[in-house]
This record gives sequence, C-alpha cells and structure tokens, in this order.
Amino acid sequence: MEINDPTLSALFDQLGLASTSVAIKEFIKKNAPLPRAIALHQANFWNASQSAFLKESIEEDSDWSDVVDQLNIMLRSTQG
Repeated sequence: MEINDPTLSALFDQLGLASTSVAIKEFIKKNAPLPRAIALHQANFWNASQSAFLKESIEEDSDWSDVVDQLNIMLRSTQG
C-alpha cells in the first residue's frame, strides 16, 4: 500500500488493526507505556509482519516513517 501522506488511521489499516480514533486510543491505552529499552518494532504486541513493516518503514525512511514515529511517541507516553 503506497500512500503519499499517511495518517495514523492509515497506518493502523496497513497493520491490519482497527483504525477508528476510538480503536487507536484503546490500543495506545492498552499498550503504553512502552519501555525505552524496547524498540517499537520489538514490542510483544506486534505479529511478525507488523514488526517487519514498522522496522522497514523507519530503516528505509519511507513515506510511513513520520507516522510510525508518531505512534512510537504515543506508545512511550505514560498518559495513554
């Protein structure tokens, strides 16, 4: 899936997750805070393909990298 200006909702779609704003908030609430010692793609709540996509998005500085960074910041927050 190629997208020029991906959104958080589009990222969740790409990852095969529910992508409504409520579903995204619930996902963050359930999984935050992610310890700084764990890379985003290594978190235990991703399956293998989700993990690979997140890792590749950052390593290749793809169109998705900004929104993956946004998700990373959200998951590091203690405020959920």
